[in-house]
Amino acid sequence: MARSEFENLQVYRLAEELADEVWNIVIGWDGFAKNTVGEQLVDSADSIGANIAEGCGRGSYQDNRRFVKIARGSLQETQHWLRRAFNRKLLTNEQVNKLKPIVDELAPRLNAYLKSIGPKDD
Repeated sequence: MARSEFENLQVYRLAEELADEVWNIVIGWDGFAKNTVGEQLVDSADSIGANIAEGCGRGSYQDNRRFVKIARGSLQETQHWLRRAFNRKLLTNEQVNKLKPIVDELAPRLNAYLKSIGPKDD
C-alpha cells in the first residue's frame, strides 16, 4: 500500500512515536490509573497525529492549518496529563527522560510545519 502524504511528514512520525511510547507506558498501569489518567493521556497523544493526518486530507490550506493548531492543543493536553501522571507517581524518571525529548522536539516541529502550510502572506 502506498504511503499517504501525512505519513511522509517527520512531524507526523514524531507524533506517532510519542503516541506509541505513551501507549506502551499506560498499558502497564493498574485499572484505576489506566481508566482515568491513562485514557486521557492516550487519547490526547493519539490526537496529535490524527489531527495532522486529518488536516492533510482536508484539501485546503486553511483547513490544514486549523487541524495543525488543534494538534498543538492536543500536544499541550498531553503535556498536562504527563505532568499529572508524574505527580501521581505513575511515571518513572526513566520514562520521563524518554518522553521529554520527543515532546520538546514535537512542539517546534508543529510550529514549523504550521508556518510551512499555504501562502506565506497569511
